[in-house]
Amino acid sequence: MAVSSYARAFPSFECRSEPDFSGSLPHPKAGVRFSGKYNSGSNRSQVYGLSSLIYRFPPNFVRQLSIKARRNCSNIGVAQVVAASWSNNQAGPEFTPAANAVDSSASAAVTSIGITTGDEEVAVVENADCSDQNVQIKGSTGVKYASFLNSDGSVAIHAGERLGRGIVTDAITTPVVNTSAYFFNKTSDLIDFKEKRRASFEYGRYGNPTTVVLEEKISALEGAESTLIVASGMCASTVMFLALVPAGGHIVTTTDCYRKTRVFIETILPKMGITATVIDPADMGALELALNQKKVDLFFTESPTNPFLRCVDIELVSKLCREKGALVCIDGTFATPLNQKALALGADLVVHSATKFLGGHNDVLAGCISGPEKLVSVIRNLHHILGGALNPNAAYLIIRGMKTLHLRVQQQNSTALRMAEILEAHPKVKHVYYPGLPSHPEYHLAKKQMTGFGGVVSFEVDGDLLTTAKFVDALRIPYIAPSFGGCESIVDQPAIMSYWDLSQSDRAKYGILDNLVRFSFGVEDFEDVKADVLQALDSI
Repeated sequence: MAVSSYARAFPSFECRSEPDFSGSLPHPKAGVRFSGKYNSGSNRSQVYGLSSLIYRFPPNFVRQLSIKARRNCSNIGVAQVVAASWSNNQAGPEFTPAANAVDSSASAAVTSIGITTGDEEVAVVENADCSDQNVQIKGSTGVKYASFLNSDGSVAIHAGERLGRGIVTDAITTPVVNTSAYFFNKTSDLIDFKEKRRASFEYGRYGNPTTVVLEEKISALEGAESTLIVASGMCASTVMFLALVPAGGHIVTTTDCYRKTRVFIETILPKMGITATVIDPADMGALELALNQKKVDLFFTESPTNPFLRCVDIELVSKLCREKGALVCIDGTFATPLNQKALALGADLVVHSATKFLGGHNDVLAGCISGPEKLVSVIRNLHHILGGALNPNAAYLIIRGMKTLHLRVQQQNSTALRMAEILEAHPKVKHVYYPGLPSHPEYHLAKKQMTGFGGVVSFEVDGDLLTTAKFVDALRIPYIAPSFGGCESIVDQPAIMSYWDLSQSDRAKYGILDNLVRFSFGVEDFEDVKADVLQALDSI
């Protein structure tokens, strides 16, 4: 996160702290906060604790700002706030008259602000005059959340924002910081950064204050030390593979998975000598055999899987792999962090296509990887080389979308379960795949490790390719599209949408029959959706 110095030029400048929420409980992941305390003459000014500053500026503050300063303020959309990337060039502890303090060169005396993250202090410059330095910081862990954030719903709304963020503003919503790079006041500051005495994003590919808020929010939901947000779900999966599996390594994965992930495992990883064992999601014997016969570096699967919604015993898999030194990564996209806590069940990492339920509005692409700082840092370092950085405007859309995550998922869980029960009883439906049904092969496992069963239902229509297509075309509410998890319902016929380039017999090898339908239920009224589906079934 980037934190600037602030001009010490206005005697009427005031700052007030938020209430000190006493009795706060530690939370696995949170962001840096700002305190109402500053040390004007200290070499080690710090930011502490629980509360973030709300800055009050005098009425004539904006009028006194230079054009340059106002332009920088507008970069984060707040007219009366000194931008996170704005600082001054002239050092000095003394106050100067307000009329002369902020001129066309935006030079003024400043006071620096350092940081602490919980008990650990970072970005502190030793034996240096910090009074004119623009301290820029990265996201960190260890800050405590107030005890009123007891539910996932509250965490999804407030984590990374309400109790402090690395963007100085009293705006309720997190501003979008549109910048490709971060500047240094002078060469000595750059050298301090290069020699790790100060922190900075330095370049847009390495981080952004807006995306850090999103990372902290996802970490809070997953109970993770760290999260990396990237440009898409596939970007998250592929950079994870490349960072954690060495050349000549071996992975174990499952038969049912997203097709593009399978293509990457089958065609790209072998170019680096990486081989794979593919097992049924429930076949723990096959997993044990692979672990005993080979040096397995990573077990990777979705849970639930795409499109048959199979569930993996995350706790057992994690135990078996840990005994053999193999990492476990779970793609929890279909579950969401609200329905399933893969890390708490023992997984080392969890990935999501944030395009789906997290974003929730079918308007943004993103992916994320959450887990311990040690592992995520390895992935982050490779990500900085490969690229795939998320645009801060896209990060803002996901931050906004996550504020309704718990409401959307509750509705989608409910609609999907009720519709799965209706479809299973319908004479024109041959089979339904949904972990919330007793007929599902992992029903009891899903009940144990999930609190909800998700908003996607797959089922087979009693008919051939054309009959199934006729059913899909008769639906009026869902869009025919290749995604899921948004407010709008979406339906697709995988044989056509995802596997049309394969022959019917080749599709069948993956279990993809011509009559298979995948239905992502949105947040529409249940009765409207039910009537639409039943009418479409009656038409075939």
